[in-house]
Amino acid sequence: MQAVLSIQEIQNCIFTVNQQQVMLDSDLAMLYGVETRVLNQAVKRNIERFPNHFRFEVSFETLQNLTSQIVMSSLGPHGGRRHQPYVFTEQGVAMLAAVLKSDIAVQVSIQIMEAFVEMRKYLISHAAIFQRLQLVEKKQLEADQHFEQLFKALEAGYPTHQQGIFYEGQVFDARVFVSQLVRSAQVSLLLIDNYVDENTLQLFSKKGKGVSLTIYSQQFQSAFLADAVVFNAQYGGLTCKKWSLSHDRFLIVDGQQLYHFGASLKDLGKKWFAFSRMDSFTESLLQQLHGVK
Repeated sequence: MQAVLSIQEIQNCIFTVNQQQVMLDSDLAMLYGVETRVLNQAVKRNIERFPNHFRFEVSFETLQNLTSQIVMSSLGPHGGRRHQPYVFTEQGVAMLAAVLKSDIAVQVSIQIMEAFVEMRKYLISHAAIFQRLQLVEKKQLEADQHFEQLFKALEAGYPTHQQGIFYEGQVFDARVFVSQLVRSAQVSLLLIDNYVDENTLQLFSKKGKGVSLTIYSQQFQSAFLADAVVFNAQYGGLTCKKWSLSHDRFLIVDGQQLYHFGASLKDLGKKWFAFSRMDSFTESLLQQLHGVK
């Protein structure tokens, strides 16, 4: 079997534990053509040659995670072990050839060392790609966590969190959040936002039939007003009013729930922004708006 093993087949037995490339004792025993028990006994008789950075023990939980990833582990099952397995680093594998004292051990060790070298070259040459993939994975995990929190709130019967932060790139999550707010309205929606466009109207197209929508802004571009006419023709209930006294953005749902936004609704998810629910200020804010034409 050793004669037909390729570098790729050997590399399938190499994995990472504690940021070190290692091989499992049972996989090494298989490659050397000996029993795992015999391999470990040879090591114990020469234990002074195997310091902790050559060979160390791993838990059964770690073993279970690793064997699901190792292609060649199917050639030598690890089940039924009574003792926790050992793994060998590259230096430990090199030392094994000396303690096993056989021609096959020397030949196999050479093949394994070549596999380690080739894998190391590959990792070095693709280090930048791996780093980028890790960053992408990290961002994806963060996005998934925020998305999961949002759906948990929805499943619990609450349309939104009381406060939170959406990070750059969470465009979909942020739009889902605001869409849920819009859908929750039974009577009215009131938006104060100095920067509105067709994206703003698109969010409010989710409102229920008969729900009124009033938008306060310091100015309305002609393109927006044209879109507003089309919006009203299909969805109805939209009123636009000029209001120049507000710097921040606010959304009031049914005259009771007041949400403060750190970004205009048209720019949700493009950069970091926070939101918070401020129901205790709803009445005073509506009083300030009273009488605006």
